[in-house]
Amino acid sequence: MADLFGDGKPPREDLAAGAVLLRGRALPAAALLEAVETVTAAAPFRHMVTPGGFEMSVAMTNCGRAGWITDRRGYRYGATDPASGRPWPAMPAAFQALAEGAAAEAGYPGFVPDACLVNRYRPGARLSLHQDRDERDYAQPIVSVSLGLPATFQFGGSRRADSVRRIALDHGDVVVWGGASRLAFHGVLALREGTHPETGAARINLTFRRAL
Repeated sequence: MADLFGDGKPPREDLAAGAVLLRGRALPAAALLEAVETVTAAAPFRHMVTPGGFEMSVAMTNCGRAGWITDRRGYRYGATDPASGRPWPAMPAAFQALAEGAAAEAGYPGFVPDACLVNRYRPGARLSLHQDRDERDYAQPIVSVSLGLPATFQFGGSRRADSVRRIALDHGDVVVWGGASRLAFHGVLALREGTHPETGAARINLTFRRAL
């Protein structure tokens, strides 16, 4: 396939059955980052606590009809922000259009997300291998957007013991997985030190789901 970006990276790469990497699909990203600021002004980033009592190194918030929550009670989706008692901010139009378009390009037409997890990684933050199992309909894909500092994404199989592939993600890259890969274990290695001209010393990750 032709190199559209002049850097040797293919614009599309099949990672596994049902999993696709779309290089640079979220560029230009100015509208997305402006929307992140709008969301976080209404529902600020916070470090949630796992059921086991560990504070997550990744700061997060949500937008859309549902937001993902973790606390001592467990993992779940809720319609309101527990910090304020108010509904999560509406999903920005730029978010919705990107998620639906990227999903269609990856082979999942008709995807309409109702939840977006907005994650902020600072250097040293990481996300351990896990499956996304809190959604009601596993027929719907996951759409993950990388903005800011580069990161190393880990993508495995349906069992934790399966081999894991490490994928370098850059600003604007989008990963979509569903079908046979919907319950693949995945994570992010500890973010390296650095600064990005659009996000500073941070990586922003938008993860779109159909939760309800």
